[in-house]
Amino acid sequence: MGSLFTFPNPVNEYAARVTAGLVVLLAAATMATGSVWGLAAITVGFWLRVLFGPRISPLALLSVKVITPWLGRVKLVPGPPKRFAQGMGAAVSTAALVLFVAGAVPAAWAVLGILIVAASLEAFAGFCLGCVVFGFLQRRGMIPEDVCEACNNISLRRT
Repeated sequence: MGSLFTFPNPVNEYAARVTAGLVVLLAAATMATGSVWGLAAITVGFWLRVLFGPRISPLALLSVKVITPWLGRVKLVPGPPKRFAQGMGAAVSTAALVLFVAGAVPAAWAVLGILIVAASLEAFAGFCLGCVVFGFLQRRGMIPEDVCEACNNISLRRT
């Protein structure tokens, strides 16, 4: 059962960026159409990636199995910060969905807009906001060092 809830470590940076790009496309389409179903799909996708890694998330599977291999690029980075970033996306998308269902639709779209900005930074600039927050929390001792040895030991980082 433990292997069911695993997240890959290391992670292909390019697969993460492609998945973020797909999130941006889905979120933009959701805002354009005003679809609660799109918002629900985004939220479920984030929770699937947090809990199970890319194994059952449709966007992650498309990214990892189809698009990224076609691009032929690999850059391995530590997995725990990427999982943390997926958790942040799950929290933000869940907040947007709750706001939408509660009738605070403009607030839901504002929160989804924040998600689009963060996912766009990852997809198009390679800047993972969740990874930066993870590092900050780890340096402050709020995330134990053994959660990501490669994050705090420069000699273990892969390029």
